[in-house]
Amino acid sequence: MIVSRLEGSCMTLTINRPERRNALTGSMYQALDQGLQAAQADPACHAVILTGAGDCFTAGNDLSEFQATRSLTDSPALAFLRTLANVDVPVIAAVEGHAVGVGVTLLQHCDFVYAGETAQFSMPFVSLGLCPEGGSSTLLAQLVGARRASDWLLLGRQFDAAEAYESGFITAVSPPGHALNEAQAAADVLGRQPAEALRISKRMLREPGRAELMRTFDKERDLFTERLKSEEAQAAFRLFFDRKSSQS
Repeated sequence: MIVSRLEGSCMTLTINRPERRNALTGSMYQALDQGLQAAQADPACHAVILTGAGDCFTAGNDLSEFQATRSLTDSPALAFLRTLANVDVPVIAAVEGHAVGVGVTLLQHCDFVYAGETAQFSMPFVSLGLCPEGGSSTLLAQLVGARRASDWLLLGRQFDAAEAYESGFITAVSPPGHALNEAQAAADVLGRQPAEALRISKRMLREPGRAELMRTFDKERDLFTERLKSEEAQAAFRLFFDRKSSQS
């Protein structure tokens, strides 16, 4: 589930499914999307914090939902990502523990990302027979360079908070368990800024690339949907669930 809390000028959206490492379902994406839209519609909201309950940010998509038939329309995940990429209210992520798949790619659309020093990031799309999503096929190289983007996406290599910071992927590294404190401190500063000037300034920073990003989302959606139906992906999912059942 998603826990939404508005305190002062900051809305906090917490991914609260720790028993499944905060894996995201369709209904959870819809709740995140609604939370962002509510923040955008509230002129008194100066910031949104995205975080995860417990010791994990999110394990990404709940893979059981990948077994369902998909159409060539936006999934709840993609609808959420489009909203995240288009809101003018600043978004701050607080990451502890593991961020996997969409848990990493969504960070590209946040304005500030604070991560505990023990945080671990990975985008295992290729190993699952899939392809990049969340705009990462274009945005990631822009953020961290083409060589590192290939390393993270094609090899699927896990990287830590220190590397994420050194590459420019995140804003700062915090002591373990303090990422949310850093995010709240940033939200407090944003809360003292003039609201309209704040949103206009973010729009000026983001708007030039938004149209191209929406086209990237479209292309990734179509290719990702094709990959989900591929034998490579289905074999990877079977192996994942076989391993999971043998461990339970």
